[in-house]
Amino acid sequence: MIILVTGGAGFIGSAVIRHIINNTEDTVINIDKLTYAGNLESLAEINTDSRYFFEHIDICQRAELDRVFNEYKPDAVMHLAAESHVDRSIDGPAAFIETNIIGTYTLLEATRQYWNSLDLPKKNAFRFHHISTDEVYGDLNCTDELFTEETSYEPSSPYSASKASSDHLVRAWQRTYGLPTIVTNCSNNYGPYHFPEKLIPLIILNALDGKALPVYGNGLQIRDWLYVEDHARALYKVVTEGIVGETYNIGGHNEKANIDVVKTICSLLEELVPNKPEGVNHYADLIIYVTDRPGHDVRYAIDASKIERELGWKPTESFETGIRKTVEWFLNNSNWWTRVLDGSYSLERLGEQN
Repeated sequence: MIILVTGGAGFIGSAVIRHIINNTEDTVINIDKLTYAGNLESLAEINTDSRYFFEHIDICQRAELDRVFNEYKPDAVMHLAAESHVDRSIDGPAAFIETNIIGTYTLLEATRQYWNSLDLPKKNAFRFHHISTDEVYGDLNCTDELFTEETSYEPSSPYSASKASSDHLVRAWQRTYGLPTIVTNCSNNYGPYHFPEKLIPLIILNALDGKALPVYGNGLQIRDWLYVEDHARALYKVVTEGIVGETYNIGGHNEKANIDVVKTICSLLEELVPNKPEGVNHYADLIIYVTDRPGHDVRYAIDASKIERELGWKPTESFETGIRKTVEWFLNNSNWWTRVLDGSYSLERLGEQN
């Protein structure tokens, strides 16, 4: 197959591309705008592979999308390009509306035009796979329920509302125009190459530097944690075997309170990095509680039984094995995250593009 991946320089997108290039014979075209969270260094191991191509494109640029479709003639689209940080969506929602809603609409229209040009066998085989989030479902506070594929949408933040909008657009293009779409909604990802503004890498790197470990509110917000390489396997399974018009929830079966995640990281660092920064007796002493995020959902939890039952996927990593691998990766790959923190990855990248 020839697979067009949008947002392939991001955290999950780069994991998907590494998985495809390392484990299949497929070709990948990576479209990425290269915002602050897009890092081509996350693809260094496959960058020179003859089956990998990169196009520096904003998905809102229709003419450029048309060019890429006509030039590479993909058999499938995996749409991961999105603004995804809740705090940033609260401070500046416009970028989320632009990329997640307008960008998805533009990509759908470019895809539809291309799809309509295909001969019947290729048209029938084509897939548009939209990758979304469990945050569109809202809050499971005060219940023991799980998000299923039938759970109604109740997004709480500008980010989750913009993703909910994109989900609805994708389903509407399938219902109205017949575009062969599939939607997946995933729980919180973690693992190698995770951008340092997110909880797990932030805690690891702050602890190593002897900085405060900020926890929102009381830290009892519960998330289902999914190791990113497990997610990449699931996404490839869906794009190659999933049923058109279906939705698949993807979760790690690992519900953890945020404070317990932070304490687990601290315990691992006590074992793996016993020589602490000056003035630090225990990593957990660095934990501080900060004012909670506006509209903060208390609990997310995924029922991933459908994808396991129908497509035979289930996660291979428990939270305990995945978080250890993650901490060890950050300890062994300081070159990657140091360049992210000091901004040099971005400066060199922008220089290369100009």
